[in-house]
Amino acid sequence: MIELSDRIQRMEESATIAMSRKSRELKSQGIDVISLSLGEPDFHTPDFIKDAAKQAIDDNFTTYTPVPGYDELREAISNKFKRDNGLHYGKDQIVVSTGAKQSIANVMMSIVNPGDEVIIPAPYWVSYYEIVKVAGGIPVIVNADISADFKITGEQLAPHINEKTKAMIFSTPCNPTGSVYSKEELKSIADVLKEHKNLVAISDEIYEHINFKSKHQSLAQFDEIYDQVVTINGVSKAWAMTGWRLGYIGASKEIAAACTKMQGQFTSGTCSITQRAAIAALDKDPSFLKSMIDAFSSRKKLVLGLLENMDGVKVNDPEGAFYFFPDVSSFFGKKAGDRQIGNATDLSMYLLEEANVAVVTGEAFGDPDCIRISYATDEETLKEAMRRIGQALQNIK
Repeated sequence: MIELSDRIQRMEESATIAMSRKSRELKSQGIDVISLSLGEPDFHTPDFIKDAAKQAIDDNFTTYTPVPGYDELREAISNKFKRDNGLHYGKDQIVVSTGAKQSIANVMMSIVNPGDEVIIPAPYWVSYYEIVKVAGGIPVIVNADISADFKITGEQLAPHINEKTKAMIFSTPCNPTGSVYSKEELKSIADVLKEHKNLVAISDEIYEHINFKSKHQSLAQFDEIYDQVVTINGVSKAWAMTGWRLGYIGASKEIAAACTKMQGQFTSGTCSITQRAAIAALDKDPSFLKSMIDAFSSRKKLVLGLLENMDGVKVNDPEGAFYFFPDVSSFFGKKAGDRQIGNATDLSMYLLEEANVAVVTGEAFGDPDCIRISYATDEETLKEAMRRIGQALQNIK
């Protein structure tokens, strides 16, 4: 019998992908499942982006691409960083990959040695933890709960840094909570990081444009830590290009060169047609996205009101992305008929099998008291999903 590697056996399957798979299985059996598990906009890729892709095919952009991306694309990303974030990343500081997930993996594999510690504020995106493990690192969790809008402070961060600490990784706007760090909140983290010049901070800003209350703030804006920060971004969320698979980093020249070297031995350059389409997206003024962001904002208000009216559900008002991360621990230790609800995983499976609504357990995101609900679907579907959830929760005694 073939034995699989210890590496793959230690790795957990992505909980979001697993729940999506279970939803599809039930749907294939004719069951009317509403899936609120995946972080995928329900909008179509804008036509001008698709037109750029079609033109690229006609212009025969069909050969291997440079490992870090076309020069024209990296110039477009450089201009985007200046325009939207006030960040100055030259072309040789930018590496384009097959999604932001690969960008993060490239960075981790390039900087982390076995036994190095990587700080991850919780709640965190499911893949951070596993990517750190694959790189041989040790995840160090810093917890923030709903009372703090799931955000950590520099004061919380500082005690977790020691001689083994190599990096930290977080997202703003955050997946799974929708929390958005203000400039002042990021400054408190930057003030700690500047005292540890060998520590790399990976700032995942893929939800940058889906921000309802304030201007997006980037960690790399603080000059004293600019060289320590790797900024992660991509086109999947704001530009509804999830299936196109394109992410990128802005980083020091040293880290960018290392990521190019790493990528060169695994995937090489990402899809040529996707790259040409991404140029069109990144050259576009972000004001184009207003109607989509307004739709997400309207959905957020709808779902917030419905969740607030559910007994036993504790919810905050997220400022960005398209998720709620309610605390549902009041239901733990109770029953729905003969079914025991011991934790968030039990509750998530109960909602899937009894209410036919797919959500994701908070345990996968580092907070076992919560579940993640994506509201990236239309309002009528959201109303029905909330009705089902509310009814199912009432049956837990």
